[in-house]
Parts: sequence; structure tokens; C-alpha cells
Amino acid sequence: MRTVLREPKFTTPPDSFVHGLGRSFLEVLYEVGQATLLMLAGLAAMRFLAVRRSRDAAVRQLYIAGLKSLPVVTVVAGFTGMILALQTGLTLRRFSQEVNIGTAVMVSMLREMGPFMTALILAASVGSSIAAQIGTMTISEEVAALEVMSIDPIRFLVMPRLVALAVMTPLLSFYSTVMGVLGGGLVGVTQLGVSWTAYLDNATRFADNKDLYVGMLKALCFGLVIATMACHQGFATTKGAVGVGNATRRTVIVSFLVILVVGYFITRLFYV
Repeated sequence: MRTVLREPKFTTPPDSFVHGLGRSFLEVLYEVGQATLLMLAGLAAMRFLAVRRSRDAAVRQLYIAGLKSLPVVTVVAGFTGMILALQTGLTLRRFSQEVNIGTAVMVSMLREMGPFMTALILAASVGSSIAAQIGTMTISEEVAALEVMSIDPIRFLVMPRLVALAVMTPLLSFYSTVMGVLGGGLVGVTQLGVSWTAYLDNATRFADNKDLYVGMLKALCFGLVIATMACHQGFATTKGAVGVGNATRRTVIVSFLVILVVGYFITRLFYV
């Protein structure tokens, strides 16, 4: 059994600015290490998916992370594709190349915008919910009760949420790409004078399998990041209701920052 709860840390005030800066850097490294170990423990606990109770918990989280997020993903993805098509089309119209908006929308949604927008939505909705739920359980000592009863919190709380976001983020990312392309096609046909056939032909001709695979890899990494940050902040919650609010806020902020950084380095790794 793993202990995930941590006692509040009491430290003396720093003696100088350099001392405070160094302490902050070490604390960041400590938090990164704790979050990484939590993610690895959650991945290792996936072997218990063969157990019915764990499988049912994972299916329940799949429903929460996937189907409940579908309406907002649909709206955001559709309008993202429409904005991309309109802005790109207005620029390409200067060169009489607006027929190529299909390529721009498809490649942008596959490589970046689909995974990125999906991850932001899930971090703001699902990630914050996970942090608030686990944080409340931590404050009310429900997590401590699980450990006392020899129930592994990693298997019971972290693993189902990690599985759900690792599975649903790529699926929702692909769905958002489809909705974005459809939204871009609607703008192209109705406002830019591009035929539907020409739009789809350009959209599918110049986008290759690599764009799809890299986009799905990004979405997978983003899903793992969101679940890890949310669970980590939930378990680290202190100071009652105020702490739950702070954990929720930190989950969204840190998830956004890590998503941006991870997305950049994956793009650099595969396209530079």
C-alpha cells in the first residue's frame, strides 16, 4: 500500500532573496517528482483493470470525461475551425488561393488545435472537478480512511481517472478535428465561395498520417498530464474549503502551462 497523503510543511522564512529563490526551485522539483511518481504508480495500477470493480470505476470515469464533455467540445471545435477558415481564407483571397483553406484547417486541427483545445476544455472541466473531489476527500479524511482500511488510493482514485483521460482525450481530439474541418467547410462554402468538393479534396490531399499520429500522441500526453496534475493537487490539499479552491485553481493553471510546454516540445521533436 502506498501513502499519498502528506503532512503540511513548516519552514522558516528565507534569509535572503537568493535563499528564497533556491527554496522555491527545490520545491518545484519536489512537486514534479511527486507528480511523476503518482503518474507511474497509476499506470502500474492499470493491471487491476481485469478486476470488475476497477473496470466499473474506469467506465464511470470514461463517461464523465467523454460523453459529458462532448457538447462543449463540439461547439468549441466547430467555431475553432470556422475561425481558422475565415482568417486563413481572407488572407489567401489576396492571392486568389482561398481554395487551399481546407489544407490549412485540416493540418492545423490535426497537429495542434484539435489536441490543444480539447486538452484545455478537459483541464478546465474534468481536471478541476477531479481536484475538487479528491481535495474534499483529503480534507474530510476519507483518503486517510482508505489507507487505514488497506485500500490503495492510487488504485481506487487515481487509476480510473488516469485511464479515462488517457483514452478520451485522443478520441475527443479526433472528434474535435472532424468538427473543426466541418465548421471550416461551412465557412468556405457560404462565405468564401469555395466548393465543398474542392475544400475536402485539399483537406485530405496534403494532410498525411504523420499529422494524425503526432496529434494523437499530443492528446495522449495531455490527458496524462491533466489527470496527474488533478490527482496530485487533490492529494496535496490542506486548509479546508479554501485549500480545495486553491487546489482546483492550481490544477487548471499548471495543466495549461504544462500542456503548452509539452505541445511545443512534441512539435519540435517530430517536425524540426
